[in-house]
Amino acid sequence: MGRSIARWWTGRSLRLRLTAAAGLVIALGLTGAAVLLAAWLHTGLIRQLDQTAVQRAQVVASALTSGKPSGPLPGSEDGETAIQVVDNAGAVQASSANLEGERRLFSFTPSGSGEPRAHTVHGLPLGQEGTWRTVALTAGRSHGTLTVYVAVPTANVDRSLTRLTTGLAVGVPVAVILLTTVGWLLLGRALRPVDLLRAQAADITASDPSRRLDVPPAHDELGRLARTLNDLLSRLDSAARQQRQFVADAAHELRSPVSSLRAQLDVAIRHSRSTRWAALAPELSTETRRLSRLVDNLVQLARLDAHPTYRHDTLDLDDIVFTEVRRARPEAPHMTMDQSAVGAARVRGDADALARAIHNLLDNAARHARRRIDIRLRVRDGVAELTVADDGPGIPAPDRDHVFDRFTRLDTARTRDAGGSGLGLAIVHDVITAHGGTVHIEDNSPGARLVVRIPVAD
Repeated sequence: MGRSIARWWTGRSLRLRLTAAAGLVIALGLTGAAVLLAAWLHTGLIRQLDQTAVQRAQVVASALTSGKPSGPLPGSEDGETAIQVVDNAGAVQASSANLEGERRLFSFTPSGSGEPRAHTVHGLPLGQEGTWRTVALTAGRSHGTLTVYVAVPTANVDRSLTRLTTGLAVGVPVAVILLTTVGWLLLGRALRPVDLLRAQAADITASDPSRRLDVPPAHDELGRLARTLNDLLSRLDSAARQQRQFVADAAHELRSPVSSLRAQLDVAIRHSRSTRWAALAPELSTETRRLSRLVDNLVQLARLDAHPTYRHDTLDLDDIVFTEVRRARPEAPHMTMDQSAVGAARVRGDADALARAIHNLLDNAARHARRRIDIRLRVRDGVAELTVADDGPGIPAPDRDHVFDRFTRLDTARTRDAGGSGLGLAIVHDVITAHGGTVHIEDNSPGARLVVRIPVAD
């Protein structure tokens, strides 16, 4: 049963659920208010009856104390108030006309405190059923002490509460229905802009990603929601454009070495007898390495875009630098790589990712340096600072931020003939940023100096 109700509830529209919730809150609120009103009114009316009984008891006690003659005691004008005067032995000494000749009807004793306390009594022989509020008061006489009992009926209070309860029982449901109907209409008007936003969002397709939602003129929650959704659509559109541009650039980069390899192999096959394979092999090997490097960079970027979970091991960054320098030297035998300024530095991170970034830094420097590459590593202000400097043509200041974008080449220094694909520094930027560090370019006079800063391990 509970699961059926839950499925029904979750399957309803937001407007219906909000209206039902509002109706339930209204019903509970009005019912609680009605109960409190009835209780407050009942308490007030009973308190008034008690005060009336005390006042009449004080009048009778004062008359007895003054020594006035006994006899039938005066009751209320309508004859509903019942009075009995009882002595210490429990005998009835006087009573009101409606209790004339009756035995003792009240057995409780007066309150010990100065304020009389009323009691509820049932079944008085006065020809009407119901309850009575009764007080007892002590009256002094020369020949003994008397107790005055005064009882006042609660029938009028009960009738008033019955009429009030009947009115509330009819009025509360009507009020709940009216307020719920008003809530349904107001919610319909309030949710209409949301439905319009939903319809506009449903009309936005991949073929027209530049469309945006209409922002309501009011600066309220709906306006903020529309602006937030438009920001989200803008980010998605930008990411989609970048992804399409990345695919197009990757296809263009892959086409060049593949086409070169295919053309050379086609020529060699057609003229197989005259082809000098020994002379063709180095060029084919160069194109193959270039293709392999490009595919490797594309795979690495795809992994970075997938937000991999890096390890957070404590590493000796200087050991990684020494290892990558040893690997880079055979690939640039004509280049001097000075690592004498590499000092100790411990960081937290992923050894493979950091090795890849350092390898790309050295590869970038080797492709653009003339004769020398200087590698430096030091710790300063709690940050490991790695510097890779070359004596090449350098990078103009306006272009230093753009070289970290994917497939970015500078006209003079970054060419396909130099073997670059425009992905190495982009990988460096993404890896270092993922490790909480930064990378930037400085002037080396001549050449460029790439500076990587990573927080040291605690």
